[in-house]
Amino acid sequence: VYSPRTSEFSIHRGPIFASIVLADEVNRAPAKVQSALLEAMQEGQVTIADQTFPLAEPFLVLATQNPIEHEGTYPLPEAQVDRFMLKVSLDYPPREDERKIITRMAVEYPEPVSAVVGAAEILAARKVVRQIYIDSRIIEYVLDLVMATRDPQRCGMSDLAGMVAYGASPRASIHVVTAARAHAFLRGRGYVVPDDVKQVAIDALGHRVITSYEAEASGVTAAEVVGRILDAVEVP
Repeated sequence: VYSPRTSEFSIHRGPIFASIVLADEVNRAPAKVQSALLEAMQEGQVTIADQTFPLAEPFLVLATQNPIEHEGTYPLPEAQVDRFMLKVSLDYPPREDERKIITRMAVEYPEPVSAVVGAAEILAARKVVRQIYIDSRIIEYVLDLVMATRDPQRCGMSDLAGMVAYGASPRASIHVVTAARAHAFLRGRGYVVPDDVKQVAIDALGHRVITSYEAEASGVTAAEVVGRILDAVEVP
């Protein structure tokens, strides 16, 4: 920020310098703003001019998108989308859950929000997740899934021929393994089973698979492509 009084520039740290950053309707941000997230999400740091500032640990980015209204929005570049570990699509809540939402929010004073976990506990849990055992056969299974997104016909899925324009990146393989380990951790297991991979595969791969015009014309989504691959690839 330039100060006319001193004729000098000073650095003012913005909202990115936090442990949890929520980008609400991120596709409404211009491309220049979205690209500023790339270094933060991948390297955990921010560079301003010739100075580099490390971000807090843990550093998590959550973002929302409105799937209906597209006026005034900007498409997210693939490089940015690829940096999100998971993309979770939310439908309308069940009736009972919506009743709870009304009860909690449609009152004069909503229930206060209190912390349930601290940064130290999150970092400790992350360390444990990295130690979750994953067998080499499970890793090969993940590789089979990712390779099938890149060339489904070569992997024996002729029904998906021409449906995929671009498959999942190598970053996808890393994130599927990490998410599968986290899923096993949340289930109280010290090892990964194929079902852990299946549970996270669509959320971890769906936003990384770019479908072709042929798929769009046929109404086939990326999530459906990943689902068919899960059904076709042999489980170890």
